[in-house]
Formats: sequence, C-alpha cells, structure tokens
Amino acid sequence: MIRVFLLDDHEVVRRGLADLLHASGDIEVVGESGSAQEAARRIPALRPDVAILDARLPDGNGIDVCRDVRAVDSAIKGLILTSYEDDEALFAAIMAGASGYVLKQIRGTDLVDAVRRVAAGQSLLDPAITTRVLDRIRSGVEQPRELQSLTEQERRILEYVAEGLTNREIASKMFLAEKTVKNYVSSVLAKLGLERRTQAAVLATRLLGKNH
Repeated sequence: MIRVFLLDDHEVVRRGLADLLHASGDIEVVGESGSAQEAARRIPALRPDVAILDARLPDGNGIDVCRDVRAVDSAIKGLILTSYEDDEALFAAIMAGASGYVLKQIRGTDLVDAVRRVAAGQSLLDPAITTRVLDRIRSGVEQPRELQSLTEQERRILEYVAEGLTNREIASKMFLAEKTVKNYVSSVLAKLGLERRTQAAVLATRLLGKNH
C-alpha cells in the first residue's frame, strides 16, 4: 500500500481526495491537516510515501512544508497541488525538492496515477518546463551589486541553496554544523536585502548561469 498524507485547508477537498485515493485500492491516507505548521510536524512522524501539499494555506504554504519535511526525511516525496499555474511557485517547488507540481483541475484518475509514479521514485516535473522556468529567471533577474559583499564561503552556500540543498545537506558537504549553515544563510539573505530563501535561489541561478 502507498501511504499518503493530505494537506489542504478545505476539509471538503481533503474528504474528496481521501475518497478518491482509497477507491484506488492500493493507496491509503495515513493523515491529513489543514495547517502548514501542523503538517510540517506530523508528516515526518507518520512517514508517508507521498505528501500531497496544497501550495497556498492560511498559515504558510505547501512548498515550505515540502522543504522542511524533506530536510528531516528525504524519502518522503512531495506532490504540490495548486489552483494556479505560476512560474515562481513552480521554481520554488523545484528548489524545495518536490517530485511533482499538479493543478487542482487534474482528473481524478490522473492524480491517482501521479501519486503512484511519485511513490515509485519518478519525477512529474517536465524537464522542458524546468528549463523554461530557469531560463526565464536567469534572463529576468539583474545581478545585484550586493553579491560582491558576500564572502567566498557565503557564495558557496548561496550556490548550494540554488541547487535546492537543505541546510543539513549543505552542512554535510561543507563539513559544518547545521546551525552554522543556518547562520550563514541568514547572513546571505541580510546582505542581499532578501527575506526568503527562494528569492536568494532565484538570484543565485543567474550567478550560476554565468559561472558554469
């Protein structure tokens, strides 16, 4: 059986998804929530194979939940479910390590198929779409002068952020404590005048595009 967790702030949507998945015969819903913060706590404990995550929630978003959960247990696959086709959100989902990004208009049978494919380790992120998003971001973001204020260590960390690595993964690669990496990331954001890790990743893709 494929174990699934549902995150959506509308109970009627969760009920519909649960009924649809149960009817498939090989998928069971092991937990559900309408809160991003609650889901981020519960999902690692329940260890589902796939977490279906609503992109927009009153107290956060499914993309951040995906990143937080995968930082704890990378075996849990994230499937972002959204009402909006948004390049920035798609890029953020890619950076968060999501295995798929599907619109809520998807047919029920296609969603069941998507869950099975993601559980099997496949990615539903079309490489062509991923390339388009990265190209659009690279061409649409000016290189900030603030980038010159970063130390070599901070630039390396920024590059790893752009590759979608979690603080834990960066710490492992750079032989640093996870808390040290977190402090570096905070410093990078402050120097770049940014609030979110995703914004730093967007700027870094332009830097990486020029250097590689």
